[in-house]
Amino acid sequence: MWLLKDIIGSFKSARFTPGSKGVPIGNLTSQLFANVYLNELDQFMKHTLRVQNDVRYTDDFAIVSNDPEYLHGLIQPIRAFLQEHLYLDLHPRKISMRRYRQGIDFLGYVLLPHCRVVRTRTKQRMFRKLHLRAAAYKNSTGTKESVDQSLQSYLGVLSHANTYRLTEDLKNQYWFWIS
Repeated sequence: MWLLKDIIGSFKSARFTPGSKGVPIGNLTSQLFANVYLNELDQFMKHTLRVQNDVRYTDDFAIVSNDPEYLHGLIQPIRAFLQEHLYLDLHPRKISMRRYRQGIDFLGYVLLPHCRVVRTRTKQRMFRKLHLRAAAYKNSTGTKESVDQSLQSYLGVLSHANTYRLTEDLKNQYWFWIS
C-alpha cells in the first residue's frame, strides 16, 4: 500500500493535485487499477453470464456474437452488476451494436473480418500532433528527439494494423516537416 501511495502521490500537474479524486488518465496506474478493479466484471461475464467471445482492455470491452438478441439481453445485467457492485455505469453513447463486416471500433482501431485498420480520428490526431512537434522543433521550442520519439510511438501504433501506405505517408510527412 505504501508503494501505491508513493506512486499516486508522485504525479503532479496543474490539473491533478493531491486530494483530488481518481488517478491521471495517462498514468500507468490508471490502467493497472482499471484492470484490477474490473476483474470482477470479467468474472461475472465469464461465470454468471457465460459470455464466450469478449475482450477488455482497462475500461473498454467488446462482446462478439451472431445473435443480436443475445447481445441486447446482456446490456441490462452488465449495467446492473457495474452499478451495484462496482459503482460504475455504462456510457450511454458508447454502446454499439454492429455487424462484424461493418467493423468493430476498439482501442483506436477498426477490426474488420480480414484486416485491422486505424480509426480515422486516430490517423488525423497522429498527423496533427507530429506536425505540431515538428513545428516546435523548427521554431526552437521543441527538440528533434521529441519529434523522433513521437514518430516511433506512432509507427508502433501503426504496426498493429494494415497500414503500409499510411506508415509511408507519415514517414514522408516527417521528413518534409523537419527538413
